Amino acid sequence: MAVYKLIGPITQLITLDKLPLKGALKDESLSSIAQAGILIKDEHIERVDTYETLKATTTTLQPELIELDGDYVAVPGFVDSHTHICFGGSRANDYAMRNAGKTYLEIAKAGGGIWDTVTQTRKASQETLTQNTIARANRHLASGVTTIEVKSGYGLSVDEELKMLRAIKDATPQVEADLIPTCLAAHILPKDFDGDHAAYLAEISEKVFPILKEENLANRIDAFIEEEAFSNEVVTPYFEKAQEMGFDITVHADQFSTSGSEVAVKFNAVSADHLEASTEKEIALLAHSDIVSTALPGASIGLGCAFTPARQILDAGGAVAIASDWNPGSAPMGDLLMQAAILGTFQKLSNAELLAGITYRAAYTLKLDDRGRLAQGYLADFNLFPTHHVNEIFYHQGKLTPQQVWKNGKRVQ
Repeated sequence: MAVYKLIGPITQLITLDKLPLKGALKDESLSSIAQAGILIKDEHIERVDTYETLKATTTTLQPELIELDGDYVAVPGFVDSHTHICFGGSRANDYAMRNAGKTYLEIAKAGGGIWDTVTQTRKASQETLTQNTIARANRHLASGVTTIEVKSGYGLSVDEELKMLRAIKDATPQVEADLIPTCLAAHILPKDFDGDHAAYLAEISEKVFPILKEENLANRIDAFIEEEAFSNEVVTPYFEKAQEMGFDITVHADQFSTSGSEVAVKFNAVSADHLEASTEKEIALLAHSDIVSTALPGASIGLGCAFTPARQILDAGGAVAIASDWNPGSAPMGDLLMQAAILGTFQKLSNAELLAGITYRAAYTLKLDDRGRLAQGYLADFNLFPTHHVNEIFYHQGKLTPQQVWKNGKRVQ
C-alpha cells in the first residue's frame, strides 16, 4: 500500500520544471508556487500545488500531514557531480606551501602533490576508506547535497583502484545520499609502474574494467587529460575500450592546457569538467555538443587560478553544471553551495543558472533523469531553507543552510 505525505505550507516552492538543459537562464524563468505543498507518494513526488488545494483534494488518500511553521523556501536536492571524497590523509602542507609561493614541482619534491594522497590512500584499509567516504557524504547531505558522484584515482594500481571502488560501494548502503561511483584510474601515471602511460592504461582496461562490470563497481570511466597526466593520443584506445564495454565517459578537461574538451566531444562524453583554460574555440565546440560543461570553482579557489568561463559557455548555448571537486589537494573546502555562490559572483550567473547547475543539469551528467526538479514523478529529494525568498539562498554565500533535507520522501536532516 502506498504511503502518502503532505508537507506545507511552503512560502515559496521553486520547481525548476520544464527549464532547458542548455543555454542561459534568467531569474524570471524560475517557476514558483506560493504557500505551496508537496504531496509525496512513497519515494516520489505525486503533486505540487498550493497547500490548501492539496489538503482539500487529497483527503481520500489520508496523507500524513507535516505542517510547517514559519517561512520556508523549497528547492530540489543538490547534485554534486564531481567529487573525490574517498581518500586517505591530508594535504594541508601542500596548501600552505602553495600559498607561500612554492611551485607544483617544488611541492612534489617536498613529498606533496597527488602522489602524497596516493601513498596515504594505499596505506588506508578498505574499511577506513569506507568510513572516510561515509563521513564526508554525511557532511555533504547536511548541506543539502542528496546525490554525490565519487571518484577513485588515488590507488593507481589494479588492486588499489579496486580497493577504492569497493570502499565506495560498501559506503553506499550506509548513507542516505545516493553515491555514484566513477573509475578515475587514469589520474596520473603512478611512479611505481614499470612502463609508460600507454602500458599503464592497457593494464587498467584489461584487468580493472571487467571487474567493474562483474562486481557492479562503476559504470563511468574518467581520465585526466593534461600534459602532466595523459595525452589525447594515449587515452584514445583506453576510452575506445571503455565504450566497447558499455561504460559512460567523462573527462577532466582543459584545466591547465586545452585538448581535453576535444576528446570529450570525440567520445560524446557525458561531461567535460574543469575547463578553466578553455578558449573561444573549446567553448564553441562544447556549446554545440550535448556535453555538459562542469565548472569546479573549488579548484579555482584552492589553486588561485581562473574560473571556468561559465558565462561564455551559457551565452554560447551550452549546458553548465557546477560541482565541488571536493578533494584533499586542490579543492579541500567541499562546500557546493558556497562555491556556486562565489562562481556566480565572478562569472555573473543568475540564481536560475546557479540552481540549474547544482540540480537537474548536474543530474544529467550522471544520466539521472529522475531528480533535480520538483514535479510529478521525480524523486522527493528537496531542501527546505528557513527564509522567505530563493534569492536569500545565494545572497548568504553558503552560510544559509537547509533546515530540513528530504531524500526519497523521507526527512534525513
